[in-house]
Amino acid sequence: QFLASSSKWLQLHGLKRNKLSLSQILSQIGFQHRKGYVTTLGKLVASRYADGLFPQYKKAQDGTVYNLTAKKELILHFVDCLMGAIELYKQRIEWLTSESRQIFGVIQEQCIIIVLDFGTASPAEFDVCRDAICMVLVEQVTQISKFNLIRVARVLMKWEPKSTPVSEHTVKSAVTWLWKLDHMTAASHTSSAEALLEAMSDEAVSS
Repeated sequence: QFLASSSKWLQLHGLKRNKLSLSQILSQIGFQHRKGYVTTLGKLVASRYADGLFPQYKKAQDGTVYNLTAKKELILHFVDCLMGAIELYKQRIEWLTSESRQIFGVIQEQCIIIVLDFGTASPAEFDVCRDAICMVLVEQVTQISKFNLIRVARVLMKWEPKSTPVSEHTVKSAVTWLWKLDHMTAASHTSSAEALLEAMSDEAVSS
């Protein structure tokens, strides 16, 4: 799987090391058009020797002008590097918006509790919700350290008394527990808040 942290992901794929920001590329394919302070004139004066000798690029962000000196081969090298970086970003976006991550985002914490509030879902919706929870258990919870499930109800239903270490056995146990839940269970107006407070009371949990 891709790393959840974007900065680590960028470093992993060499995008920072390969210097592919606009300023970094410009510094490698040309040089900055400088201005110097002329005492006798009392103002900044730009050198003019490069005018007409080199193509120039002006950065929209700060107005800095660069004289471009690179040969075609070097330009094409950076085109290839940038196209490769774009492809990596596309892959990461596709990964971030696929399967359980499309619903739950990327779980980065190592110890979590999932609070299940099915509300007044129909039987079909109830099954869809359980499918989604199973998906996140198999795809993401298997990558962390500890977890638990709490269902919102008049009397809270917990898969385990407290967060439990992740293993193939515990994930399968949680999936089995999930599919044994009744469709409808009595709940009060405060049940959701009570379930969240119960989840937060587990000192090991970070999310």
